[in-house]
Amino acid sequence: MRAYYTAATLARLGDEMVATALTFFLLARTNDPALTGVALAAYALPSMLTGPVLGSWLDGTRHRRAVLAANQIALAASMVGVVVAPGWAAPPLAAIAGLALPMTSAGFSAMVPKLAGPARLARANSFDSMSFSGAAIAGPAVAGGLAKVVSPTGAVLAIAAAAAGSLVALAFVAPVPPSPHGRQPVLTGLRHMVRTPELRAVTVATTLSWGAMGLLIVALSLRTEQLGVGRDSAGFVLTVVEIGCVVTNIALIRLQGRWWVVLASLAAYGIVLGGWSLAGTFPVLLALALVAGLAFGPEFPALLSARQRFSPPELLSQVGATGASLRLGAYALGAALVGPLLTVFSAAGVIALVGGMQVASALVGWAVSRPARVPDAVATTGRRRSV
Repeated sequence: MRAYYTAATLARLGDEMVATALTFFLLARTNDPALTGVALAAYALPSMLTGPVLGSWLDGTRHRRAVLAANQIALAASMVGVVVAPGWAAPPLAAIAGLALPMTSAGFSAMVPKLAGPARLARANSFDSMSFSGAAIAGPAVAGGLAKVVSPTGAVLAIAAAAAGSLVALAFVAPVPPSPHGRQPVLTGLRHMVRTPELRAVTVATTLSWGAMGLLIVALSLRTEQLGVGRDSAGFVLTVVEIGCVVTNIALIRLQGRWWVVLASLAAYGIVLGGWSLAGTFPVLLALALVAGLAFGPEFPALLSARQRFSPPELLSQVGATGASLRLGAYALGAALVGPLLTVFSAAGVIALVGGMQVASALVGWAVSRPARVPDAVATTGRRRSV
């Protein structure tokens, strides 16, 4: 599993650096928040179409590592292109990098049950979640640190270096056999998610949540500048969030088997996140970021566990990739809206909006978690028989 965790963490590190590094790079080069938001949207939007297709293909192929490697090659080449090309070329290059983006999360995570085995699955899920958290901690911090100490260009090129490291580690990951049930039709996973109340709830909630999160990085960069610490300090705020996530990820590992933890964590995170807009100093903002991370920590391992628990093995990759695609597509739409919203609201106002949307996402998720109602005629018959 060491090679797996190395390859997955480096791939996720590069992915976590993209939003922060591109934001700093494009704002420094163009000073255009709208173009920056479009580039972030372009990175995430293609996955809405490619995720279900790639997920279906992965469930039935022996060449899983090949598509994971192709994703890293595309990411590295695109980031180099962003640096050397004019600013207007950033959105199409970001779109190329994002074609196989769901593989960074679902493509790797779907390998865990077969690599770890049933006896070690809970522990492996926790480590996989910490791989996400570790990458999420280091990604914004590395991108922000390099942008401040070296240059925004250096931050973007470091993404290509992380992708190259993931490629090397992938060569040492054991092949995962395809599902004995073969490849399933592309929309089978989506239908399963819609029909399964628990998966429907967590998918709807996290998709809406990520749509709002697409607004955050640009608004947060402008907010930290208003607090007198520069735009690149936003990366350190996100790093503190992830530190809090790791703490509760480890401390509350027993909660990961309960799907409703996803909703509770989102609601608590949103309440704290909304308070960021009231922070008058950077230290207060960092303290609130830590509390937000503590609230958000249990969400992702509970989401992974829900997918594994309520999905058959032959659909696991497709369910994971489809869920990731929906979240990333929603993130893209949010990122595309950040420019227009910042003409109406202040940066603090947009951050408050993001927090409120997390709470709303949890409430909507809870509302759709109820099983389908039994038709009245059938219900009446059932009552008569029970009398």
